[in-house]
Amino acid sequence: MPDLSRGLTNLQSDRPTSLVLLPTRNSLSPRFHFVSKYPSSDFKPRLERGLGNRPTDASRQSSARSFRFLELELCQSIGDGIELCGISWIRYAVFSSIKLAGPSLTVGKGRNSKGRSTISYGFSLLKGAADHPIEDYHVAKFIHTRDQELGLFAIFDGHLGDSVPAYLQEHLFTNILEEVMSTALCSIVKNLLIYKWKNVVYVRSQKEFWNDPDTAIRSAYEKTDNEILSHSSDLGRGGSTAVTAILVNGTKLWVANVGDSRAVLARRGEVIQMSTDHDPNSERESIETRGGFVSNMPGDVARVNGQLAVSRAFGDKSLKTQLRSDPDIRVEDANSETELLILASDGLWKVMSNQEAVDLARKVKNPLAAARRLTLEAFKRESKDDISCIVVRFKA
Repeated sequence: MPDLSRGLTNLQSDRPTSLVLLPTRNSLSPRFHFVSKYPSSDFKPRLERGLGNRPTDASRQSSARSFRFLELELCQSIGDGIELCGISWIRYAVFSSIKLAGPSLTVGKGRNSKGRSTISYGFSLLKGAADHPIEDYHVAKFIHTRDQELGLFAIFDGHLGDSVPAYLQEHLFTNILEEVMSTALCSIVKNLLIYKWKNVVYVRSQKEFWNDPDTAIRSAYEKTDNEILSHSSDLGRGGSTAVTAILVNGTKLWVANVGDSRAVLARRGEVIQMSTDHDPNSERESIETRGGFVSNMPGDVARVNGQLAVSRAFGDKSLKTQLRSDPDIRVEDANSETELLILASDGLWKVMSNQEAVDLARKVKNPLAAARRLTLEAFKRESKDDISCIVVRFKA
């Protein structure tokens, strides 16, 4: 095994890199291929100083273009899934993702940089059995805006293509933050406190920046769905569920969702489902009022107009008159008794209860390892769907 720490340290940069694992024919020992998103001329000296230069072969050249590949032996493979041993060495590099094939797995991690407590996260996405690209997308990051630290986490589970979840990944949080700014500005204008003292006029706002998250989230969900519908000629006829979590300064957690992607919070030993599964049977009245119907044909799953197995979703223009895209929203305080938050697509929840997921994640201190274990456990339980999972761990 090469000296990973030395090589990966040399590759640190604010530009993302990724790691791709491809299976070797008739072998249980696939190889890593290290791919850097550097132009060839920029990356070559770094690679030679670190782990050595291995140019791509002709078969990979067309897809690799100017990228450089580096082969590393896989640490260990177990059963039908793949397990990375000693995964802590990933901290030496800046990764946008790590992709594994057989099953195809994407993982990553991060942490906050402000506040009294450490909040870290890890994510893992695993491609399902269907013969098309993965349709699960995610967001997991901390950002800073106007002296606020916001943790942004989301799972988007697409159907009939990946265009809509990809659009949500790019635009939904942007729209939420724009709505936050808009509602905050309107509130400041409406709630100015004007007073006079010693012939000087003072103007002071009675509201804080993070003024009305509920309204901002609802408005952004509606705005984003309208954008998707207006671009349906480009984005296609598909749609997506969504579960989003916004952690404000590590103390307040806002969760919203449409569809059956789910968020679960563990606190003081209890398990709290923060989202609502929007099942056609549970919202039959709303669907029928809108002129639709719920049928278990084909198959044995309730579907809107016999087509879609969720009653709320982004996109799905052909069903939009029967579907809703307004989110259910729940807010909770995050404090010293808050343990962890799990967001996942239904590929995990179809084969695992909330309690089972929390119990498994509690056993693993590293949130990246916990997220990876959850996805591989769902895979082991024969979930055929794409499986995506984010684990956020809180530490006092």
